[in-house]
Amino acid sequence: MKTILFFSLIFLSGTLIAQEQKKVFIMEIKAEIDPRMNRYVKLALEKAEDEQADLILIEMDTYGGAVADAKDIVEALLDYPKPIWVFIDKDAASAGALISIACDSIYMSPGSSIGAATVVVGDGTAAPDKYQSYMRSTMRSTAEVNGRNPLIAEGMVDQNIEVPGISEKGQVITFSTSEAIKNGFCEGEFKSREELFSHYGLDKYQVIEFKLSSSERIIAFFLNPFISGILILIIIGGIYFELQTPGIGFPLAAAGIALVLYLVPYYLNGLAESWEIIALVVGIILIGVEIFVIPGFGFAGISGIVLFFGSLILIMLNNDTFDFSMVPWSEITKATATLIGGMSGAFLLMFFGGVRLSNSKAFSKIALVNTLQKEDGYTSNFYAEKQLVGKIGIAYSVLRPSGKVEIDHEIYDAYTSGGFIEQGQEIVVVSDGGTSLKVKPKS
Repeated sequence: MKTILFFSLIFLSGTLIAQEQKKVFIMEIKAEIDPRMNRYVKLALEKAEDEQADLILIEMDTYGGAVADAKDIVEALLDYPKPIWVFIDKDAASAGALISIACDSIYMSPGSSIGAATVVVGDGTAAPDKYQSYMRSTMRSTAEVNGRNPLIAEGMVDQNIEVPGISEKGQVITFSTSEAIKNGFCEGEFKSREELFSHYGLDKYQVIEFKLSSSERIIAFFLNPFISGILILIIIGGIYFELQTPGIGFPLAAAGIALVLYLVPYYLNGLAESWEIIALVVGIILIGVEIFVIPGFGFAGISGIVLFFGSLILIMLNNDTFDFSMVPWSEITKATATLIGGMSGAFLLMFFGGVRLSNSKAFSKIALVNTLQKEDGYTSNFYAEKQLVGKIGIAYSVLRPSGKVEIDHEIYDAYTSGGFIEQGQEIVVVSDGGTSLKVKPKS
């Protein structure tokens, strides 16, 4: 009886300890700050809240990225109710520095750095001052929230800001680990995450490492600009080949699937607004109307092309209804280059791939590729056996310039070389090739 009671107490104690065990939630920012990372952080914070984690640790190693996405991440971190630490393993540059400053505590490994938050464009040069001003303001306010020197935070962005004893005018602030500790931008130096845990007793916590689900990894994959370019190629190429060989269905289905794979990830990540998708659909409809309904090429076609390609670019940008003030030129350039790359690939596919496709065995199974040559005995002459050339008849109807004629009490389709022939007027057959007779007035 005592033995049973003893093991019961042990089991109960273990259960209570397990229930009271605290949790540390680990996520990584070890890539470019872009829409994929933005979504990753959002999902990680949601998971940490579901797990009721007591502490979040971000493992950081990034050279930065898009300011708009970094700002979204910072706002999410500042709004999170539980403590958030960051462990910088090597680099926290640009947007990475901003995100680090938004955390409650910063820890760094030996040889790491934090700073260099100047906003740059695609070629690496500094962006216009309005972008720098926005970044300075964001860095300053974020530093103030967590009790760090706001002037130093601004100096990480603007080389014209001089911080006495730290930086001279013309230098952007970048701290090493020891410098960051000295100036209040780092709480401690540790060789590894395990050493950090051991120092603060976190090694007794339950560790939860965040991993994206398979579906989220797929979404992140399709947010890659290179993949977006390939999808644009398939969309344009699929529509083109469907128009070239109507009725096949496969090219159009491929274009439709590519369009869905292009839109859904951007929509789920908050980049593709409803009005942008509507504009894209309207553009496709207008192009279809121009091709199939309205002859020629005019307003509908031009408007459709502008809406179609314009929407493809806007969907990739984190703009606020045509407000691009917070969208750096590098992102606009990247989106435009993605579209141009996809279009160029599509045109190359049309010119070079079209010939290969039409000559392939697979294409011959779904489309008629054989031609009926005269040398093989094929002819379109319906009247070869009757030998009607030179025959005389009358116009059964008015020929303007086509109509019907009567020859030897039989009615035939006929046409003239351009002149009119009145009903009842005598005619003579000039040619009987094809499906209609070519005739002229007998006189």
